[in-house]
Amino acid sequence: MHKTIGQINERIRDGSVRVVTAEEMPAIVAELGEEGALKEVDVVTTGTFGAMCSSGAFLNFGHAEPPIRMERIWLNNVEAYGGLAAVDTFIGATQQSDTLEEEYGGAHVLEDLVAGKTVELRASSRGTDCYPRRTLTTEIALENLNQATMCNPRNAYQRYNAATNTTDRILNTYMGTLLPGSGNITYSGAGLLNPISNDPKFRLIGSGVPIFLCGAPGIVVGEGTQHSPAGGFGTLMVTGDLKKMSQEYLRAATMTGYGVTMYVGLGIPLPVLDLETVRATAVRDEDISVDIMDYGVPSRNRPSLLKVTYAELRSGTVDLNGEEVR
Repeated sequence: MHKTIGQINERIRDGSVRVVTAEEMPAIVAELGEEGALKEVDVVTTGTFGAMCSSGAFLNFGHAEPPIRMERIWLNNVEAYGGLAAVDTFIGATQQSDTLEEEYGGAHVLEDLVAGKTVELRASSRGTDCYPRRTLTTEIALENLNQATMCNPRNAYQRYNAATNTTDRILNTYMGTLLPGSGNITYSGAGLLNPISNDPKFRLIGSGVPIFLCGAPGIVVGEGTQHSPAGGFGTLMVTGDLKKMSQEYLRAATMTGYGVTMYVGLGIPLPVLDLETVRATAVRDEDISVDIMDYGVPSRNRPSLLKVTYAELRSGTVDLNGEEVR
């Protein structure tokens, strides 16, 4: 048995569609079998909401009078990239404030804009014949921008190795605060809910696929940076209209002692077309394993201390070298 996108769309229109979450799907397959699940389920919803540092937005401010070619740009004292056209910029989520440092950054600017707050824009230029103005200071709001397009080079990591710290001092990392002597383990990733974990061969997820991005419609641009599906570490590049996004699904944060990041809500509905889709969406946390890496080793080739599953990580404790570590 096979289904088509057209058949599923027709069921959506007439109200007979059956939609379940990725968390519900494994139990349905266990109860009904693969064939039964294929008949019963039309769409599996997947999603993740985590810290995604490789995120940001392109903004177009419109021209001032007299006009300025913005070469250096700050938004609430957070520097944005000025190497584009005269009034275009890209602001990255992790860029820190010149004054508040890690307490405020690009992610906070984006959240403030989405929340409807005004943001101070400062710009400077050497001045040209066609863009004579040299400085500009003004207030902007999201609704007044010509365009505000989120474009995230790397989101929705399929899975991510966990972290611990075997040294005798506290380490502040993008994985959070790691206590000395392997005093804790931190991890990231949505496990069985992750979109790519439910479509590891990318049969359904690809360029142009519609997604949920920070509360708004978005699309997949293509593979994300550091995309490595063969090793189980697939990523996505995604984009969407910042003006339609919600603060509920876009939150700035600071990792103490490390810097600014942004929590991004991203979801992808997967049409259940065939048995291969059923098998992929029946994935469980017990099926997804990661390594616990020692962040106490200052190298890109950190040693793995133990391989564990997301089910073990979510249980709250892991047996590491005979010790129960939380």
